[in-house]
Amino acid sequence: MYSLLFRLLFRRMDPERAHHLAFAWIRLAARVPVLRTLVAAVLAPRHQALRTEALGLRMHGPFGLAAGFDKNAVAIDGMAMLGFDHVEIGTVTGQPQSGNPKKRLFRLVQDRALINRMGFNNEGSAAVAARLAARTPVFRTTVGVNIGKTKVVPEDEATADYVTSTERLAAHADYLVVNVSSPNTPGLRNLQAVDQLRPLLTAVREAADRTVTTRRVPLLVKIAPDLADDDIDAVADLAVELGLDGIIATNTTIARDGLGLTSDPALVQETGGLSGAPLRTRSLEVLSRLYARVGDRITLVGVGGVTTADDVWERILAGATLVQGYSAFIYEGPFWCRALHQGLAARLAASPYATLADAIGAEHRKVSS
Repeated sequence: MYSLLFRLLFRRMDPERAHHLAFAWIRLAARVPVLRTLVAAVLAPRHQALRTEALGLRMHGPFGLAAGFDKNAVAIDGMAMLGFDHVEIGTVTGQPQSGNPKKRLFRLVQDRALINRMGFNNEGSAAVAARLAARTPVFRTTVGVNIGKTKVVPEDEATADYVTSTERLAAHADYLVVNVSSPNTPGLRNLQAVDQLRPLLTAVREAADRTVTTRRVPLLVKIAPDLADDDIDAVADLAVELGLDGIIATNTTIARDGLGLTSDPALVQETGGLSGAPLRTRSLEVLSRLYARVGDRITLVGVGGVTTADDVWERILAGATLVQGYSAFIYEGPFWCRALHQGLAARLAASPYATLADAIGAEHRKVSS
């Protein structure tokens, strides 16, 4: 049914308009008690075997919604209703901003991919913090908060901008993510260089600890797939040195590798970050390299090109404790999480591993033995 709806309706609509329409439906369903209970029962059945502990948190399973879908924390319960085990909101910036000019979101349907140059369009950390503070959760779900740099803030003032958002949002976050890897904010990726990343992460960590004194808010950094291997190693070493809680691998890519089915050259060459199926190989490579470097000393989150239960299982074997998706949701529809959970439970049952935790990084142990 969703495939038909996509072909007849969503595919004919501007991608951003279609996103807002689907988003409105999800939010509406989550507001109606009987309807949301029914939808959750159908789309989000829980599998005992998939229960996951990560970042000091207990979750129904390892699969969550990546940042970018719910930028302003308006549909956390709606996404939990659809079966996402955790929801990462944002990216949220210190100041509200409208993002880049439209048109800024493009579907590459044949390649099951998206190109976006949204530009961190969001209401700003003050408004999002107020919304999170006023929220009464309907479903128990883990909420991550992804923060980035305001576009108009100069690069040399970026740390203060991140600290402002941290002070506003840390109290409402189950975990916090420093996003330095979007290709759509000028100069942002420069912050991935270790000499700039170290003081930034140190300042955010101190701000989180200063703001929230009753618990430790886990802190992660999200990196780009376009980093050179030596730079990936440097970020991994820095994360261990600073006692970071995790790394998310990866954000979107500025490369256009893996695209072979989309027939419109102009569409392929649109500027922005590419996500979806073509990103699968490189994101997996980065994740695997990180795990080889850090082992189980920090939590790794695999994202990029995740579509099937096989993809999720592959990330876990490569070292991911948590896995996220977003782009495939556009193409797979509301039954996506249900299918992933069922498939993942079946793969675990057929494996030699008693638990998901036992499977994390198993491919590396196989190679070393």
